[in-house]
Amino acid sequence: MTPETDPRTAQLGQRLTAVRQRIAAAVAAAERTDDPPRLIVVSKFHPAEDIARLAGLGVADFGENRDQEASEKAALLSGLDVRWHFVGQLQSKKAKTVVRYAHAVHSVDRSQLVEALGRAMAVEQERSGRGSLDCFIQVSLDDDAEAHRGGAAPADVPLLADQLEGAAGLRLAGVMAVAPLGADPDRAFAKLSGISARLRADHPHATGVSAGMSQDLEAAIRCGATHLRIGSDILGSRPAVR
Repeated sequence: MTPETDPRTAQLGQRLTAVRQRIAAAVAAAERTDDPPRLIVVSKFHPAEDIARLAGLGVADFGENRDQEASEKAALLSGLDVRWHFVGQLQSKKAKTVVRYAHAVHSVDRSQLVEALGRAMAVEQERSGRGSLDCFIQVSLDDDAEAHRGGAAPADVPLLADQLEGAAGLRLAGVMAVAPLGADPDRAFAKLSGISARLRADHPHATGVSAGMSQDLEAAIRCGATHLRIGSDILGSRPAVR
């Protein structure tokens, strides 16, 4: 079956086109046509075959949030020219495997993880000569510390940024956040934009803002997101677990 006649490829192509049109409209409305965000397709729980299909449709960046699944997919699809982004909460003990395939980690939220990634990168760069690992500081935007969806407190961002800057093999890329459940995404991402501005005052190159998912990408673009993490609107509901 050729890509032109494969129903799943056709379905993914239609969904991808619709999302790209939403992004283009939001970029135009925000007057950001010279600065469009990068689309990361979050492929967790979906098969490697779907990633290969999307790569054939021009997608270059994929997000995963479980190390074992991501490692297996990266190995299986090693021939594809794609970038892997780790977007889930990461245990420090998984650092040594994540650095083998990840272009970026979007969920750096504590000093111990920075230390673990730094140690793992030293070993991996010696082994493979790979380039630096992009690291986004995940920030909690929830005012209720007991209900937040992960991330460092905003007050901890400067310390983590300084730690990342001092770690060989790691590159401070910017900040990442998930809008709190039930919150106004414009308000949440405006808060993240302010945190990003304060970070850039001390680290001008840390311009990345990883924000926005299927339900709130327009708000993220209005607030300056440079990376969008879109899953279900392109890939659909996760496959049933067998």
